[in-house]
Amino acid sequence: MARGKFGERLKRERELREVSLDELSKATRISNRFLLALENEDWGKLPGGVFGHGFVRSIARYLGLSEEALLGEYDSARAENLPSTPPKPEQPIPSSSRWIPAVVFLGGLLLLVLIFYSGRYGWRHIGAYRAAKQSAAAPAPSADVPLELSVSTSAATHVRVIADDKVLLDSQVYAGDTRHFTAKRQFDVTATNSAAVLLQLNGRPMAPLGPPGTFGRMVYTQKDLRQANGGDSKP
Repeated sequence: MARGKFGERLKRERELREVSLDELSKATRISNRFLLALENEDWGKLPGGVFGHGFVRSIARYLGLSEEALLGEYDSARAENLPSTPPKPEQPIPSSSRWIPAVVFLGGLLLLVLIFYSGRYGWRHIGAYRAAKQSAAAPAPSADVPLELSVSTSAATHVRVIADDKVLLDSQVYAGDTRHFTAKRQFDVTATNSAAVLLQLNGRPMAPLGPPGTFGRMVYTQKDLRQANGGDSKP
């Protein structure tokens, strides 16, 4: 089809039926800008694909023309004015070593996490040892002094506290909570996350119940107050 024939025919069919651009635009809901672009074959101002086909179908339907015939003329006219498709550049073959930096990064990140938690666990043990050593010079409490237990949590965990064979606490304790308990003979303390529980017996820090993320249990008695080393609590 010669250049310009599609647009000329579209305009001629519209004018033969005495249909103005405004009337056609209102009936088909296609803006005047797109209608003029079709009649002038100004393809750069027109959408392609299903949108362009939808415009042509709506116009043909309103003007009483064959939709398929007009679509064929539209596709032929537009195809003649499409720029030639440039050859697709060859995709370089991805290097098999690209995954190596990712593995090195993940390995380094895992190592940093392990160092952090190991250091945190060691620091807590050292702190508990120093606190027990500093309290060694303090006078040993009398056997009649009641046991006072302070339980603090740095993360949510389930804690159970039994004082003199009586359950005082058996529930979830949330981060930042501190509970205080009193007993005459002993405390039996368990926690689902040992490292999340900080214990003080009569004001003295106690060693952690166990390694981080594990279940732990400790029993504290009057003996723990009299001993110089606070880490001799019975498991």
